[in-house]
Amino acid sequence: MSVTLDEVKQVYAEADCLFTAAQVEEAIDRMAREIAARLADANPIIFCVMNGGLIVSGRLLPKLEFPLEAEYLHATRYGHKLYGTSLDWKVRPTKQLKGRSVLIVDDILDEGETLGAIADWCRDMEAKEVLTAVLVDKEHDRKARPDLVPEFVGLMTPDRYLFGFGMDYKGYWRNAPGIFALKGY
Repeated sequence: MSVTLDEVKQVYAEADCLFTAAQVEEAIDRMAREIAARLADANPIIFCVMNGGLIVSGRLLPKLEFPLEAEYLHATRYGHKLYGTSLDWKVRPTKQLKGRSVLIVDDILDEGETLGAIADWCRDMEAKEVLTAVLVDKEHDRKARPDLVPEFVGLMTPDRYLFGFGMDYKGYWRNAPGIFALKGY
Protein backbone atom coordinates (compact mmCIF):
# COMPACT_ATOMS: atom_id res chain seq x y z
CA MET A 1 0.00 0.00 0.00
CA SER A 2 1.60 3.23 -1.11
CA VAL A 3 1.48 6.51 0.71
CA THR A 4 0.52 9.77 -0.98
CA LEU A 5 2.29 13.07 -0.53
CA ASP A 6 -0.99 14.60 0.67
CA GLU A 7 -1.25 11.92 3.40
CA VAL A 8 2.33 12.58 4.51
CA LYS A 9 1.70 16.32 4.70
CA GLN A 10 -1.54 15.82 6.62
CA VAL A 11 0.13 13.50 9.14
CA TYR A 12 2.68 16.21 9.92
CA ALA A 13 0.08 18.98 10.10
CA GLU A 14 -2.03 17.01 12.60
CA ALA A 15 0.78 15.49 14.69
CA ASP A 16 1.43 16.32 18.32
CA CYS A 17 4.87 17.83 18.93
CA LEU A 18 6.26 16.04 21.97
CA PHE A 19 9.70 17.67 21.85
CA THR A 20 10.85 20.72 19.90
CA ALA A 21 14.10 20.77 17.97
CA ALA A 22 15.66 22.82 20.78
CA GLN A 23 14.62 20.25 23.40
CA VAL A 24 16.03 17.43 21.28
CA GLU A 25 19.32 19.31 20.84
CA GLU A 26 19.54 19.79 24.62
CA ALA A 27 19.05 16.04 25.06
CA ILE A 28 21.76 15.29 22.49
CA ASP A 29 24.12 17.75 24.23
CA ARG A 30 23.54 15.93 27.55
CA MET A 31 24.08 12.54 25.91
CA ALA A 32 27.36 13.80 24.41
CA ARG A 33 28.61 14.91 27.83
CA GLU A 34 27.68 11.54 29.36
CA ILE A 35 29.29 9.60 26.50
CA ALA A 36 32.48 11.70 26.70
CA ALA A 37 32.72 11.10 30.45
CA ARG A 38 32.53 7.35 29.84
CA LEU A 39 34.45 6.87 26.57
CA ALA A 40 36.89 9.77 26.10
CA ASP A 41 39.91 7.56 26.84
CA ALA A 42 38.52 4.29 25.47
CA ASN A 43 39.37 4.58 21.73
CA PRO A 44 35.81 3.54 20.84
CA ILE A 45 34.17 2.48 17.62
CA ILE A 46 30.82 4.21 17.30
CA PHE A 47 28.26 2.56 15.07
CA CYS A 48 25.36 4.46 13.54
CA VAL A 49 22.43 2.08 12.97
CA MET A 50 20.93 2.95 9.59
CA ASN A 51 18.55 4.45 8.73
CA GLY A 52 17.06 5.70 11.97
CA GLY A 53 20.35 6.49 13.69
CA LEU A 54 21.60 8.72 10.88
CA ILE A 55 20.29 12.05 12.16
CA VAL A 56 21.06 11.34 15.81
CA SER A 57 24.61 10.25 14.94
CA GLY A 58 25.08 13.28 12.70
CA ARG A 59 24.14 15.60 15.56
CA LEU A 60 25.98 13.64 18.25
CA LEU A 61 29.37 12.84 16.72
CA PRO A 62 30.62 16.45 16.30
CA LYS A 63 29.96 16.99 20.02
CA LEU A 64 32.26 14.09 20.99
CA GLU A 65 35.58 15.91 21.15
CA PHE A 66 37.83 12.89 21.60
CA PRO A 67 39.41 10.31 19.28
CA LEU A 68 36.95 7.74 17.97
CA GLU A 69 36.22 5.72 14.87
CA ALA A 70 32.81 6.25 13.32
CA GLU A 71 31.20 3.48 11.29
CA TYR A 72 27.72 2.48 10.26
CA LEU A 73 25.79 -0.72 9.98
CA HIS A 74 22.44 -1.65 8.58
CA ALA A 75 20.68 -4.68 9.95
CA THR A 76 17.08 -5.77 10.21
CA ARG A 77 15.61 -8.73 12.03
CA TYR A 78 13.16 -11.30 10.86
CA GLY A 79 9.62 -10.58 11.99
CA HIS A 80 8.84 -14.08 13.27
CA LYS A 81 9.30 -14.44 17.05
CA LEU A 82 11.42 -17.59 16.67
CA TYR A 83 14.02 -15.57 14.79
CA GLY A 84 13.92 -12.42 16.89
CA THR A 85 17.68 -12.31 17.34
CA SER A 86 18.61 -13.33 13.79
CA LEU A 87 19.93 -10.40 11.82
CA ASP A 88 19.65 -9.77 8.12
CA TRP A 89 22.73 -7.64 7.48
CA LYS A 90 22.27 -5.06 4.74
CA VAL A 91 25.71 -3.59 5.56
CA ARG A 92 27.89 -5.57 7.92
CA PRO A 93 30.54 -3.86 10.06
CA THR A 94 34.05 -4.24 8.69
CA LYS A 95 36.08 -3.08 11.70
CA GLN A 96 37.72 -5.58 14.01
CA LEU A 97 35.85 -5.32 17.33
CA LYS A 98 38.00 -7.61 19.45
CA GLY A 99 39.17 -5.77 22.55
CA ARG A 100 37.49 -2.48 21.53
CA SER A 101 34.80 -0.43 23.23
CA VAL A 102 31.75 -0.19 21.00
CA LEU A 103 28.91 2.31 21.16
CA ILE A 104 25.80 1.59 19.09
CA VAL A 105 23.75 4.73 18.30
CA ASP A 106 20.13 4.45 17.21
CA ASP A 107 17.08 6.66 17.09
CA ILE A 108 14.70 4.71 19.31
CA LEU A 109 14.40 1.79 21.68
CA ASP A 110 10.90 0.48 21.21
CA GLU A 111 10.77 -3.26 21.74
CA GLY A 112 14.51 -3.67 21.26
CA GLU A 113 14.80 -6.87 19.22
CA THR A 114 17.13 -5.43 16.60
CA LEU A 115 19.25 -3.32 18.96
CA GLY A 116 19.64 -6.30 21.29
CA ALA A 117 20.68 -8.57 18.44
CA ILE A 118 23.25 -6.04 17.18
CA ALA A 119 24.69 -5.68 20.69
CA ASP A 120 24.86 -9.49 21.03
CA TRP A 121 26.67 -9.72 17.68
CA CYS A 122 29.24 -7.15 18.84
CA ARG A 123 29.82 -9.18 22.01
CA ASP A 124 30.21 -12.32 19.89
CA MET A 125 32.92 -10.44 17.96
CA GLU A 126 34.72 -10.09 21.32
CA ALA A 127 34.26 -6.36 21.85
CA LYS A 128 35.71 -5.26 25.19
CA GLU A 129 32.43 -3.54 26.08
CA VAL A 130 29.23 -2.85 24.17
CA LEU A 131 27.21 0.24 25.05
CA THR A 132 24.04 1.60 23.50
CA ALA A 133 22.76 5.14 23.00
CA VAL A 134 19.25 5.99 21.84
CA LEU A 135 17.65 9.35 21.37
CA VAL A 136 14.27 8.02 22.51
CA ASP A 137 13.30 5.22 24.86
CA LYS A 138 9.59 4.43 24.75
CA GLU A 139 7.91 3.76 28.07
CA HIS A 140 5.90 0.53 27.87
CA ASP A 141 6.01 -3.07 29.10
CA ARG A 142 6.61 -4.76 25.72
CA LYS A 143 10.41 -4.73 25.76
CA ALA A 144 11.74 -7.90 24.17
CA ARG A 145 14.52 -8.10 26.74
CA PRO A 146 14.24 -6.51 30.17
CA ASP A 147 18.05 -6.54 30.40
CA LEU A 148 18.41 -4.24 27.39
CA VAL A 149 18.69 -0.86 29.06
CA PRO A 150 20.59 1.77 27.07
CA GLU A 151 23.51 3.37 28.86
CA PHE A 152 22.68 6.70 27.21
CA VAL A 153 19.13 7.93 26.64
CA GLY A 154 18.13 11.33 25.34
CA LEU A 155 14.41 11.38 26.02
CA MET A 156 11.72 9.15 27.48
CA THR A 157 8.46 9.17 25.54
CA PRO A 158 4.99 7.75 25.94
CA ASP A 159 4.04 4.68 23.93
CA ARG A 160 2.90 6.43 20.77
CA TYR A 161 3.79 6.23 17.08
CA LEU A 162 6.68 8.69 16.74
CA PHE A 163 8.48 10.39 13.89
CA GLY A 164 11.21 12.98 13.50
CA PHE A 165 14.96 13.11 14.25
CA GLY A 166 15.48 9.76 12.51
CA MET A 167 12.15 8.06 13.23
CA ASP A 168 9.86 7.87 10.24
CA TYR A 169 6.26 7.74 9.14
CA LYS A 170 6.14 5.28 6.20
CA GLY A 171 9.64 6.36 5.16
CA TYR A 172 8.95 10.09 5.52
CA TRP A 173 9.61 12.78 8.14
CA ARG A 174 12.90 11.42 9.52
CA ASN A 175 13.90 15.05 8.95
CA ALA A 176 11.05 16.56 10.99
CA PRO A 177 12.34 19.35 13.27
CA GLY A 178 11.40 17.78 16.57
CA ILE A 179 9.81 14.57 17.80
CA PHE A 180 6.19 14.17 16.85
CA ALA A 181 3.48 11.66 17.70
CA LEU A 182 0.92 10.56 15.17
CA LYS A 183 -2.49 11.97 16.01
CA GLY A 184 -4.60 9.34 17.73
CA TYR A 185 -1.67 6.95 18.33
